[in-house]
Formats: sequence, structure tokens, C-alpha cells
Amino acid sequence: MAISLTPPGETPPAEGCISEAHVERPDGGIWEHPAFWAGLVLLGSVVFAGFFIARIFGFA
Repeated sequence: MAISLTPPGETPPAEGCISEAHVERPDGGIWEHPAFWAGLVLLGSVVFAGFFIARIFGFA
């Protein structure tokens, strides 16, 4: 069995992560919430279709 030269509780140099800690991005606001945009598209589709349905039945 090999003798460990690394003290207990420390990561051996060959196994550790060498990258720097990254800074977390700030919240992108409304651009990172696709449910809002999907709802907006759905609402627009319903209004658009409603116009043609109203024309068929003579309401507009």
C-alpha cells in the first residue's frame, strides 16, 4: 500500500479543482422567465383568434 504524503482532510494536488471561483451573474429579470413570454404569446394568439371568431359570427 502506498504511503500518503497529504495530511488527512486536505485534497491531494492532482485531484483538486484548479479553477477560480466564478462570480454569480445577477438575475436577468424578465428575460430569464420564459413562462411570462409564453403567456404573452398565448394571450396574443387568443385575442387574434377571437377577432376572427367574432367576424365569423358577425360581432365585429
